[in-house]
Amino acid sequence: MSRMRERLAPVRLAWRVQRRVLGALLLREILTRYGRHNIGFAWLFIEPMVFTLGVTALWSVIHAGEGSSLPIVAFALTGYSTVLMWRNMPSRCITAIEPNQTLLYHRHVKVLDFYVARIALEAIGATVSFVLLALFFAYIGWLEPPENTLKVIWAWIMLFWFGAGLALLVGALAYRNEIVDRIWHPLAYLTFPLSGAAFLVDALPPRARDLLLWVPMVNAVEYLREGYFGSVIRAHHDMAYMAVFNAGLLLVALAQVRKVARRVIPT
Repeated sequence: MSRMRERLAPVRLAWRVQRRVLGALLLREILTRYGRHNIGFAWLFIEPMVFTLGVTALWSVIHAGEGSSLPIVAFALTGYSTVLMWRNMPSRCITAIEPNQTLLYHRHVKVLDFYVARIALEAIGATVSFVLLALFFAYIGWLEPPENTLKVIWAWIMLFWFGAGLALLVGALAYRNEIVDRIWHPLAYLTFPLSGAAFLVDALPPRARDLLLWVPMVNAVEYLREGYFGSVIRAHHDMAYMAVFNAGLLLVALAQVRKVARRVIPT
């Protein structure tokens, strides 16, 4: 037992150092982005809540859920919240290196840490926003609790995995070529109609349904809605395909981050 502890001691020390680095970077990101004034870091989750509430109100006005048996509030919450989960992380990672480059003089700080801190911050904001809005809508009677909470959690984890891999890849490519920064934002908006956030796959013709399930996030959105609404809807998904896609995306992204890390020079 004592030998095992001695062998694990370097691992525990490395983990403590890594945890402190990421904690410091998270705090730095919060302070530089939201400051100490007004409501400060609360904007972390209030900002996505405002976006989701705005989209919910807009969809209610235009009757976007017409033809569906789901309440529009439930449809918007389970749709647009998922978009915030994967779309904001790449946008933040595009500019992750330049403002933090001087921190590379500290030997424990790596380029990957900049990306991880921003990804974690966006994921925390989107998750807190989703949970608080779900609890609020359930409290006022506009939304029923999920039928299968584990499915909702698993779908959320898969969306985080996809968003994190995409963020690392886009962030690394944008550092090497600024045209990635230029095309990512319009591309993210163009991808929104294909993300599954604004429609149920079951409402589409079979051919379109099969094609759309090749889009990874559609599978997670369908799985989340199945967990939330159960038998009320007929969901279509292939989570094994999404897991394979996410794993491949993350491997490619980490390889690109490694290439970028070799080029970055502390300034």
